[in-house]
Amino acid sequence: MVVRLLLATIFVGSGTAKLVDRAGARQAMLDFGVPALLAPPFAVLLPVVELAVAGSLVPTVSAWAGALAAFGLLLLFTVAVGYQLVRGRTPPCHCFGSASAEPIGWPTLVRNLVLIALAGVVVGSGRTDAGVSVLGWLGTMTDRQRVELGGGVLAIALLAVQGVVLIRLLRAQGRLAARVADLEMADLEMKAGGPRTTADTPYPAVAVGRAPTFRLPDLAGSLVTLDALLAPGLPVLLIFSDPECGPCGLLLPEVGRWQHDHAGTLTLALISRGTPEANQAKTNPHGIAPVLLQQDRETADAYQAPGTPCASLVYPDGTVRSSPACGPERIRELVEQAAGMDSRTLPMAGTRKNAAAAAPTAATHGRRWGETAPAFTLPGLSGHPVSLGDFRGTEVLLLFWNPGCGFCREILDELKDWDAALPHDGPTLLVISTGDDDENRALGLRSPVLRDEGFTVGPTFGAHGTPMAVQVTANGTITSDVTSGAPDVRSLLRSLLRSNQAPAKPISPAYRKAATTSSINGHSTRHHGR
Repeated sequence: MVVRLLLATIFVGSGTAKLVDRAGARQAMLDFGVPALLAPPFAVLLPVVELAVAGSLVPTVSAWAGALAAFGLLLLFTVAVGYQLVRGRTPPCHCFGSASAEPIGWPTLVRNLVLIALAGVVVGSGRTDAGVSVLGWLGTMTDRQRVELGGGVLAIALLAVQGVVLIRLLRAQGRLAARVADLEMADLEMKAGGPRTTADTPYPAVAVGRAPTFRLPDLAGSLVTLDALLAPGLPVLLIFSDPECGPCGLLLPEVGRWQHDHAGTLTLALISRGTPEANQAKTNPHGIAPVLLQQDRETADAYQAPGTPCASLVYPDGTVRSSPACGPERIRELVEQAAGMDSRTLPMAGTRKNAAAAAPTAATHGRRWGETAPAFTLPGLSGHPVSLGDFRGTEVLLLFWNPGCGFCREILDELKDWDAALPHDGPTLLVISTGDDDENRALGLRSPVLRDEGFTVGPTFGAHGTPMAVQVTANGTITSDVTSGAPDVRSLLRSLLRSNQAPAKPISPAYRKAATTSSINGHSTRHHGR
């Protein structure tokens, strides 16, 4: 009976916490490999099942079945955790909601094995010997004993809550102590004559002048350079962060909002350290991308950022003109300053060499309305290369996408409806996406999805984030501005669908051939075979 009550308490706590933190539960599903299409319903279904298991463990008549279900669930969790650990991945399990947002480890595996053993005790006792009835046991007690039992349970619950709070406070204190040590060291260095010199860092340490270059991996492992971030011709704000930094975590929702609100005037990149999994757990809920990983603090040192959070603004000509802004308030001021700049009047990269370079090129600013769309070839989800020219003869809407982007997920359901409503001879939706094949297949789109892991095509059209979209005519010219953010992309999708309600022009033989042979996404495209 004690084992049953212990397991029931654990499952009640787990199920309730997941229902309270549904966003975290959904993200945990994605981190553990559940397809994006199934993650939202599973994030609700799992805690409901856990609560049902907890309820069935209490009555004697259903205790054995409840213990068997608990045994199966715990075994499934253990296999999932073990698989991630063997692969070298440590995503947060969110087993108990936001209270268990730390990365999984071998202790998680040991804890699950202990719980499996407890469930096995009840399962092994058999259907007819699951222990005494809880209500019957309480019925044999005196009123005083019941009061004493209730007080003991309440005391244990309070101690457990205090223990969790104490552990979280100690962790926060440790992070705070580390931040204070970093700031004290930076202060001592400044008093001693400035920050560390180039002998200590692989980059030239300058506060004002040419921006130190870098080549860092993003969370998917693709290398990103400063030149690539500067390619759209916008100011670049580098925000130095750390997954263990409390103030950084509080600032992340604003970073996600800044990327959305200032998508057309400012490029934001988060430079962090630690494992991809630890950073994904912090940034994915806010749709932040790109997130670049330094080994330790080498890039932050190059920009003379003494701690986190700090930010440096790189102008379109590749220079920094002020020391880093540190702390949330100063970073907010820097964002306002950068977002208010008119990039058309700012010097572009290379302008200091000659006046001819001052005119922005299509490669740096992206193509404009009426210009020929830049050609590209990318692999489809089936692995076959697909070119924009394959779709010549039909109107194309290019949608730049990231499966891990929160603003993309915001319009995913509407995108699916729009995708399903496209007329047979209407415009083609061509999704240019980062992420792996499984993530993109899970979108559930009928339209072609092409993989651009390094996000190389977007900047040639002037797209520097997700979601962004641009319209290309049947003869290959750009016929819209590049829209950015969920509301503008949604408006473009709606207007394009409305404008194509009338019968469309016949599809050209060249496009019909491309649609037949491309085998995009592992099946024929919308214009063939339907």
